[in-house]
Amino acid sequence: MVRTKENQKEVERVQTGVRMEKRLLKVLNALAELKDMSLGDLLEGVVLHSFEGKTPFSPGTLKQIDQLRALYGLTRTAADSHRMQDREQ
Repeated sequence: MVRTKENQKEVERVQTGVRMEKRLLKVLNALAELKDMSLGDLLEGVVLHSFEGKTPFSPGTLKQIDQLRALYGLTRTAADSHRMQDREQ
């Protein structure tokens, strides 16, 4: 969909400090850069798609994500999402 003034929806955004696994954040930042969008816009899209049970990424984008995961050493999967623990300092 092409963004035009007519199809834009006004929102109120807030700044947040979210902690996230380091390599996951690297992949997300790189993907946002590839898609020429901000990290916030990417995350909003992923979450809104997920809330409706829809996949947020095309097959081509999933291939790009796989390449970025390999580049940044991201081996975590959805199965790990509730089993991650902060590294002891």
